[in-house]
Amino acid sequence: MNAFTFSAAFIAFFSVVGPPKVLLAFGGLAQVHDPRQLRNIALISSGAAVLVGLLTGTTAPWLLDVFHISTPALQLAGGVIFFIYAVGLVLGLHLGSDTAQDDAPDLVSGVRELLMPYVVSPLAMTAVLIEASERDSFSWRSTVVGAYVAVIALDLVCVLFLAPVLQRTHHATIELLGRLLGLLLAAVGVDLVLDGLYDLGVTGLQARY
Repeated sequence: MNAFTFSAAFIAFFSVVGPPKVLLAFGGLAQVHDPRQLRNIALISSGAAVLVGLLTGTTAPWLLDVFHISTPALQLAGGVIFFIYAVGLVLGLHLGSDTAQDDAPDLVSGVRELLMPYVVSPLAMTAVLIEASERDSFSWRSTVVGAYVAVIALDLVCVLFLAPVLQRTHHATIELLGRLLGLLLAAVGVDLVLDGLYDLGVTGLQARY
């Protein structure tokens, strides 16, 4: 693997699905799950995230070609989905959460709550597909997948190490930080949509460049 390209891919994935983005999701689960359940949820969801990343990264060019998906369309779709999810965080709606089982939390409900923000994060999957499709070589796709797996491994280590802290954090604090993070993630979703529109030829949207 080329060290520079691996580092660049690692930083990209860290920004979209690194510990700052997933610890709050696990923090919410830590309020209703016992330590053993939380550890199992972290292990299973991280394993599922790795599997999804491997399949997506290694088959990215084929997937985009078979479904006739352009990079701008992928950016628009990923940005819109993540924006909706982030707005839900800001409003306290927790889209996709299994609130009906809060009184009797189990392993399945915990993993289900992590599907959108972690296992199949729209931003992460968009980044994997785009990065893996940049070059038509297996070595490059393996570099992208390796960087993604490294970030997921870092997430898992952070969750397991910080689990006691997350379980002692007051629910109101988790809720407040979640809404603040939702506002920031909504801006990320908008930025991804603007990138997609810019690539489609809509000018005047990226003054930051």
